[in-house]
Amino acid sequence: MRAVWLREFGGPEVLAGEETPDPVTGPGQVLVQVAFANITFVETQFRAGKPGPFRVEPPVIPGNGVGGVVSAVGEGVDAGLIGTRVVTSTGGSGGYAQQVAVDAELLFEVPDELALDTAVALLADGRTATGLVRAAVIKPGERVLVEAAAGGVGSLLVQLAKAAGAEVVGAAGGTKLAEVREFGADLAVDYREPDWSERVGPVDVVFDGVGGDVGATAFQLLRRGGRMVVFGLSSGDWTPISDEEAEARGVDVVRGIGNPAEMREFTRSALTEAAAGRLRPVIGQRFPLERAADAHAAMESRVTVGKTLLDV
Repeated sequence: MRAVWLREFGGPEVLAGEETPDPVTGPGQVLVQVAFANITFVETQFRAGKPGPFRVEPPVIPGNGVGGVVSAVGEGVDAGLIGTRVVTSTGGSGGYAQQVAVDAELLFEVPDELALDTAVALLADGRTATGLVRAAVIKPGERVLVEAAAGGVGSLLVQLAKAAGAEVVGAAGGTKLAEVREFGADLAVDYREPDWSERVGPVDVVFDGVGGDVGATAFQLLRRGGRMVVFGLSSGDWTPISDEEAEARGVDVVRGIGNPAEMREFTRSALTEAAAGRLRPVIGQRFPLERAADAHAAMESRVTVGKTLLDV
């Protein structure tokens, strides 16, 4: 099979397609013929060797989320799964490939009403956005600020916060503001502009996916009783907030959204909502498997909108 390997940390160019032996299913595993592989911004940081939530040393096939069709099963797995459309995490690596062997218990069957690429776009971002919104406990009428609102998670946060009855402000790069409004934001602002926070005004909830100076500025907009839900650092740095600062301002900082069982429930919820037409992931760009390096470069250049997929 063809797979994309990371053999040393570095720029996007270190990702290269290679002929690779087919994976073999072990007990309790299935073989998935991959149609689409999910790319997350965290994976671009991992490839560059930056600190992050997981660390695997090269050589490794990157990728932690795929969608495809089960083609074989290992010992102890129901053969009735063969031919089933599924999405699944891969345990942290192996996703940028034509085939993956994964534990059967990690599978999510894709509803008939849902396109496979849509389901893949929701696998990581859908569970994250669902968990973040539940952690924020949004009340109808509250004002919510979503940073990086044109991204995969951000675009879903806008939709979910609106569905919860909030007034939503989406912050993104200037060329993406039209898309943010299309997702349902009541107001879209360019956080590269020096006065962006003045345009936003006081808010009750901040979804902080950027970190750094943007996150620090957003923190100052929170009303007493507000919630800062921290989940990303696309700027390269986490928002510098101490527990003492949060307590002094009378706000809560949320940094975790659930245990593994809850995360699986968040994924099922996102797939169900999408199948019912109530949640729409935005697939902004697609790249062939062999151009994974180009996909990473596009994401790092901040020109992408919504989710980026590899068409395998």
